[in-house]
Amino acid sequence: MTDTLRTPAQPGLDADRLVEAYRTMRTIRAFEERVHEEFATGEIPGFVHLYAGEEASATGVCLHLEDRDSIASTHRGHGHCIAKGVDPKAMMAEIYGRRTGSCHGKGGSMHIADLSKGMLGANGIVGGGPPLICGTALAAKQLHTGGVGVAFFGDGASNQGTTCEALNLASVWNLPAIFVAENNGYAEATASTWSVSADNIADRAAGFGMPGVIVDGFDFFAVYEAAGEAIRRAREGGGPTLIEVKFTRYFGHFEGDQQTYRADEVANARDKLDCLKRFRARVTGTGQLLTSTLDSIDAQVADLVDAAAAEAKAAPKPGREDLETDVYVSY
Repeated sequence: MTDTLRTPAQPGLDADRLVEAYRTMRTIRAFEERVHEEFATGEIPGFVHLYAGEEASATGVCLHLEDRDSIASTHRGHGHCIAKGVDPKAMMAEIYGRRTGSCHGKGGSMHIADLSKGMLGANGIVGGGPPLICGTALAAKQLHTGGVGVAFFGDGASNQGTTCEALNLASVWNLPAIFVAENNGYAEATASTWSVSADNIADRAAGFGMPGVIVDGFDFFAVYEAAGEAIRRAREGGGPTLIEVKFTRYFGHFEGDQQTYRADEVANARDKLDCLKRFRARVTGTGQLLTSTLDSIDAQVADLVDAAAAEAKAAPKPGREDLETDVYVSY
């Protein structure tokens, strides 16, 4: 049932959508590189796990989604947040632990959420997202909203019982759910070839009675096409899909990771496979967008990230009066 690596077809994206896709990927990349620089100064509290290199996945999936749709993320969630529409300035403030952050400075890098955008939150619990998405997908189905739920998780989380139970439940209940396994090759420092029993994570889809698709995660168009097909089927009552997106993360598992477990693969990916370079080459080569248009977006995004960092540093931290707010949820 698993498809092989897809050769991307022309997905029919117009110029405005291509600009939106590029701006999203560029924003994720610039945001991540700035957080990498700022973390080295020691001003950012807590742990940070960067998403750079994986931009095509979050963007290719979330470009199909609306506010009625929900996503659940991982500890590596900055890219998912930006692609789902969360304000980068509020995100930066959250990472700095400031009151103006998207969670009022109480979540930090690993717990950024914005329910108004359908972003249920980044999640420090490995395998915590798939069961959450079963809940939102069930609600969408029962309330006939037409919404879908998307769970992003890593290759390490694919081995968790929570993920396997969620896949089974989604299939049994025929939920409008899409499971996106972002396979960057390592669960922390353990290669997926050591920890995943199947050749591909998507091969497991057959056991749960759902389609499984493997996608080149460096290719935005391949991800966009695969996600579009899965999301359309889910909205039409066709049930869940498991998509495996394969790529390389550019930074270590966490900031400060010495990365002794891998050698030249990052340099090769940055040089020869990078999703932004491939996107630019394709859309300028076909005449769909001008190089000057993309350069202008780069400059606008750089200004946005500069402003986000400056405003975050200047924002106040939560005070004593904030200790007991946002602690409990009323139903």
